[in-house]
Amino acid sequence: MTPGAALAAGGPVAAVIEGFQPRHAQQEMADRVAAAIQSHGHLVCEAGTGTGKTFAYLVPALMAGVRTILSTATRTLQDQLFHVDLPRVRAALKSEASVALLKGRSNYLCLHRMEQAAGDPLVGPREQKELAVVTAWSRETVLGDIAEVSEVSEESPLWPYVTSTVENCLGQKCPRIDDCHVKEARRRAVAADLVVVNHHLLFADMALRDAGFGEILPTAQCVVIDEAHQLPELAANAFGHALSARQLRELSRDSDRAARSEAPDMPDLREAARLLEQGVEQAIGALAQFSGKQSESLLTAHPVLGELLETLHGHLSSLGTQLELAAGRGEELEACERRSAELLLKLRECLQQDDPDAVRWLEAGARGFVLHVTPLSIADRFRARLEHYPAAWVFCSGTLAIGGSVAHFCRELGIVEADEAVWHSPFDYANQALLHLPPIPCDPGDQRYLPLICDIAEAVFAASRGRAFFLFTSYRALEFCAARLRGRLPWPILVQGDAPRARLLAEFRRLGNAVLFGTATFWEGVDVRGEALSCVIIDKLPFAPPDDPVARARADRLAAEGRSAFNELQLPAAVITLKQGAGRLIRDAADRGVLVLCDPRLKTRGYGKLFLKSLPPMPVTRELSDVQKFFASFEGKADAGKAGSIG
Repeated sequence: MTPGAALAAGGPVAAVIEGFQPRHAQQEMADRVAAAIQSHGHLVCEAGTGTGKTFAYLVPALMAGVRTILSTATRTLQDQLFHVDLPRVRAALKSEASVALLKGRSNYLCLHRMEQAAGDPLVGPREQKELAVVTAWSRETVLGDIAEVSEVSEESPLWPYVTSTVENCLGQKCPRIDDCHVKEARRRAVAADLVVVNHHLLFADMALRDAGFGEILPTAQCVVIDEAHQLPELAANAFGHALSARQLRELSRDSDRAARSEAPDMPDLREAARLLEQGVEQAIGALAQFSGKQSESLLTAHPVLGELLETLHGHLSSLGTQLELAAGRGEELEACERRSAELLLKLRECLQQDDPDAVRWLEAGARGFVLHVTPLSIADRFRARLEHYPAAWVFCSGTLAIGGSVAHFCRELGIVEADEAVWHSPFDYANQALLHLPPIPCDPGDQRYLPLICDIAEAVFAASRGRAFFLFTSYRALEFCAARLRGRLPWPILVQGDAPRARLLAEFRRLGNAVLFGTATFWEGVDVRGEALSCVIIDKLPFAPPDDPVARARADRLAAEGRSAFNELQLPAAVITLKQGAGRLIRDAADRGVLVLCDPRLKTRGYGKLFLKSLPPMPVTRELSDVQKFFASFEGKADAGKAGSIG
């Protein structure tokens, strides 16, 4: 039996999984994945929402009986794949393949650091109460996955104190190594036939970093990468260098703690740790006024910033010297000495690199900063890594194609020989959805623009009776529109930043008629089905900000080569992002709703046609009255008990 046949009507999947609906595109994709596995080839494909791509790669992977790695974008998607989708498919196929879930080490409780946190003065009273919850859980847990602790928020400041990083892990010298949850998770992964990971873990290993994954990837015969549209950015970060204020602050605090316990007679060591933390706080304070992504020219324009970072380099070097003297006094000090040497090397790379094929930049905020060195192109490096691991590679996503082609994605990653496919969503967009392009007399840069789209949104929300996402390309636009509409809308208003994303989404679903204002974090990875989400409004085309240092450096490189940065870089990226945002609307075969794209450039610029061609085919209108009729018609049917849900 072929994988496609297994997913057909009368096949084992339909026979076991209640409510399963066979889909032709899903069956085709499954057979193409099977062909890639058999030939050790590459498959790059887009599978529109509703295709069922998860089953389309799980079925052939399990039927092939080869060692497989499945990588997805987030921990939430990992858990969904491992705990929900995978067990159902295994049961349907009666598969005896062993499976394992592997996350990054910061997702697992570190018993040694938990014990240290109990007496740490830096762990505040609130976190000490949470620590008591974690300690009680630690006596019961088998896996040590902190996602099990629902009583403690995932944003809690406690977690860095009770989990480990590559830098602060003591490895084999840890006194709790025999009970180590990370070690046990890796052991299970090494022994499994199929391992579910996330992209950050996968790329850390591909870039030859220590992620505890090195024993798994070389043995894989098939690697499936879901949500593959995120790969170019993730790969660029993985193949570059980065150093954060958090890493330096944690080193200084861990060094101070180690000095108190293992070398109390070395006051110079504790002083060096104090000076490093002081230097970090001074740098954070100075950089906070330049919030966001900044190019290295910022350091030239403001020499005092460069001087602060050089001072930080000096403090880190001094701490390294003290730690080198003390390293023989204990395992904690030895680990801190190793960390200081590694971080000093990273800091030098970030401050002094002069690679013409990379860009140096920094990201600053009120609570920290990150120094980056990012390659301008990762195509050659990524292709080399693929060749290094001669497995079948499957790249899939709901948003990979631009104008019906995945060629841009392949160019970015240096994929030169691959089977390519695009399967459109099976949902009936012609009847389920309406695309509204409101006539706006000015471009987004005009000061009249935001007030105008607020008026448009208010009128659309009246027709949809709330039940909407209002998605923005910038915080500035979000804040303006939220402030302007907060007192004018009769429906509950939820604004990004007022609460964690998960809580906002839970409240949005509970209320059933709310309007949620969000930026990038709500453009993808959000699944709201049913009539609670009847409308998605997008403020403008999501071109990357012109001051993004990486995008600008790549654009300058293309321009120097006589190529069009707009056509090769900015436009494709914006198309993919728009598809992600638009994809929030129709999530189920019973969903219905209106997509509103406010940007007039969709009609006034030639490139607007490419955006529209890349969206699912749906009726288009310029008239608000058509939006009102769409909702009124649907509500009339719903009142008569003849309609499904709006999505």
